[in-house]
Amino acid sequence: MSWLSYTKALNRALADALAEDPTVCLLGEDIGAGLAGPTLGLQKRFGASRVVDTPLSEQGFTGVAVGAALAGLRPVIEFQIPSLLFLVFEQLVNQAHKFSLMTGGQTGVPLTCLVPGSGSRDGWAGQHSDHPYGLFAHMGVKTVVPATPTDAYGLLRSAIADPDPVVVFAPAAALGVRDDVTGPLPVIPLGQARVHRAGTDVTVVAVGHLVHESLAVARELAEEGISVEVLDPRTLYPFDWEALGTSLEKTGRLVVIDDSNRSCGIGAEILATAAEQYRLTAPPRRITRPDGAVLPFARELDRALQPGREQLRHAVHATLKH
Repeated sequence: MSWLSYTKALNRALADALAEDPTVCLLGEDIGAGLAGPTLGLQKRFGASRVVDTPLSEQGFTGVAVGAALAGLRPVIEFQIPSLLFLVFEQLVNQAHKFSLMTGGQTGVPLTCLVPGSGSRDGWAGQHSDHPYGLFAHMGVKTVVPATPTDAYGLLRSAIADPDPVVVFAPAAALGVRDDVTGPLPVIPLGQARVHRAGTDVTVVAVGHLVHESLAVARELAEEGISVEVLDPRTLYPFDWEALGTSLEKTGRLVVIDDSNRSCGIGAEILATAAEQYRLTAPPRRITRPDGAVLPFARELDRALQPGREQLRHAVHATLKH
């Protein structure tokens, strides 16, 4: 038995990409020291010219990374927290994402953003606790939220190899998750969902670390005779609608659990598309953070505002009443 943590899976993905492709480089704050974990030891192994410590200027090093991608490199930026993405929305969405579209596909921008953090329930407070993956999916940027170490490795490798910008969110609540790994880790294509647990009564679509909460609830509900299918989209854009349709053909009921704000969130999009395209036998339900919530510093209040097992159990029971 060989255990691999989520953080070490990210580290291995970066190391393998650097070793296999000389155009891959890393940029970010304190990545030489590996303070966040995924870049630990990489500067010593590959050198400071490929694992580059940057000044504390997200707009500055993101602009450099966009230029490097246009010049033929495959830069990977590590952001310390998701809320910092607001500073670079212009570079990522209006420049990197749209450049290929505006040139008719003649120029790719192979830029990867690795974004650990949030969803941690450890008192990061308002300006450090956002989960803005819905913003990037809304704009058509390839957006990935792995839930397991194996998926973190395989999806990050695909993101780095992709010709377009990809934002990979690594929820802090998942960083300590471990997989029993034997043999080489697979590279996982973007846009393919994963069914973690098959079921026939209700489909639960869980984003990121909430996959593990959903699996725990599914095991508890099985003791009540309720069969829950847990579907992990893995990639939020492009979304695997075919996998969702296949699941809903069996269950006819849908609950989405998503650790981001309610209005205009990815949960709302999943529910709306399911209602438009598939036959549901009960109204779909979503579990999210409260609308417009700013997470407080106090950990108990932080925990109370984030979606979890109790809300999911209630939502599953409620949808089964129809």
